[in-house]
Amino acid sequence: MSTKLAALTGSAAIALAGLSLATPAEAQYREKITHDTQRCDAGAGPAVWVTITDVKRSEGTIRIQSYRATKEDWLKKGRWIYRMEAPAKAGTMRFCMPLPASGHYAIAVRHDLDGDGETDLFGDGGAMSNDPSINIFNLGRPSYKKVGFDVGAGVEKISIRMRYR
Repeated sequence: MSTKLAALTGSAAIALAGLSLATPAEAQYREKITHDTQRCDAGAGPAVWVTITDVKRSEGTIRIQSYRATKEDWLKKGRWIYRMEAPAKAGTMRFCMPLPASGHYAIAVRHDLDGDGETDLFGDGGAMSNDPSINIFNLGRPSYKKVGFDVGAGVEKISIRMRYR
């Protein structure tokens, strides 16, 4: 093999290796994680401590999901960034939600009372960052503009209230 051909072959291999390391856009979504309070320690971040109040009963599952607060992502199927689930505890629950970078985010919470993984509009509870009103006109999907909040390099704190029908 000539020196030029070997150099071209080596360059092509390096270029192809670089392409294989590229992360597809979908990889930035739908990551199930476990609750890790260390991600909200001083110096950690970006992250948000989410305090959820008014949890109705110690039954079923609480699911918390982070989204980018954009029209393209907020509450769109498969467009959540991180998801955590935990057994529900009546009263107040607290979660540390890590975020991929500083930016504008929103949080959605669902209390699946019977733990069947399906949404029951007449029993399950819901909550969203900034506690927007939920009514028949927005069908429980308030605008991303109402739920969004900014997160810098550190750890923010928010409190949201569960609502049940």
